[in-house]
Amino acid sequence: MENGNRICALFGIRYPIVSGGMVWCSGWRLAAAVSEAGGLGLIGSGSMTPELLREHIRRCRAATAKPFGVNVPQMYRYTDQIMEVIIEERVPVVFTSAGSPKRWTARLHEAGCKVAHVVSSSAFARKSEEAGVDAVVAEGFEAGGHNGREETSTMVLVPHVRAAVSLPLLAAGGIATGRSMLAAFALGAEGVQIGTRFALTEESSASEAFKRRCTSLCEGDTILALKKLSPTRLVRNEFCRAVEEAEARGATAGELSELLGRGRSKRGIFDGELTEGELEIGQVASLLRDLPPAGEVVRNLVSEFDAASRRLAEL
Repeated sequence: MENGNRICALFGIRYPIVSGGMVWCSGWRLAAAVSEAGGLGLIGSGSMTPELLREHIRRCRAATAKPFGVNVPQMYRYTDQIMEVIIEERVPVVFTSAGSPKRWTARLHEAGCKVAHVVSSSAFARKSEEAGVDAVVAEGFEAGGHNGREETSTMVLVPHVRAAVSLPLLAAGGIATGRSMLAAFALGAEGVQIGTRFALTEESSASEAFKRRCTSLCEGDTILALKKLSPTRLVRNEFCRAVEEAEARGATAGELSELLGRGRSKRGIFDGELTEGELEIGQVASLLRDLPPAGEVVRNLVSEFDAASRRLAEL
């Protein structure tokens, strides 16, 4: 893997690999394991109260001396309190999403944090650069969980963002192997943020039932739904089919919100309610059949990346 990588230099890590801060999956155990292996582990604050996040930050810091970060979806109701905890605990890296990068970047910089913002278009990437973020994550619609409304795939999005901004660039969405990581680099990325592959590991806090269901998926078993609320990639189950039927008959955002209710992603991902729960996972899950330790995932990504690079050089 190339020396002098800007993502590695920015975050103080060995490999330009970041684990996504996924709700109900990305607790301190997963973040610490990824950081210990040489990547950057993120704690997913979107399913935590401020005090629970504080506990995860402190446990992560006790488990690893390596850099780690927190992902903050700005649409979350506890965002203001979450940010205060991050600043008080002196977390070195924050990834923000689902909101304006202008809102928190300056304050986080004052506190000594490096800031990356997740974008779904080159227009949002330019706004992020204007806001002063340190890096951007170009996330294609293959990704699990909440997605951009543009539905631009990673392979199309990354070159657009690379042409639009000069910032260090991470690619996300549909990346789970060293080969797909190399493909992202060929398109202009300097690092990758990986969700689904790390959601399906030993250290992920998702339920075993959810993990097993996701490692049995085939092509086409996920769909981008809830587009009138916040586009979300879901595993097809009874709840998902109810959403599809509601959307087909023209349900309003209010009706979809009522159907979704509260706590449905917890029921699906954390509690393992596979029928009526909200099961968020990326398209690339259909390629995955095992639940390895997170450190092994990092090592495999690096070795596959290097092997694929050599193979292409021979061609």
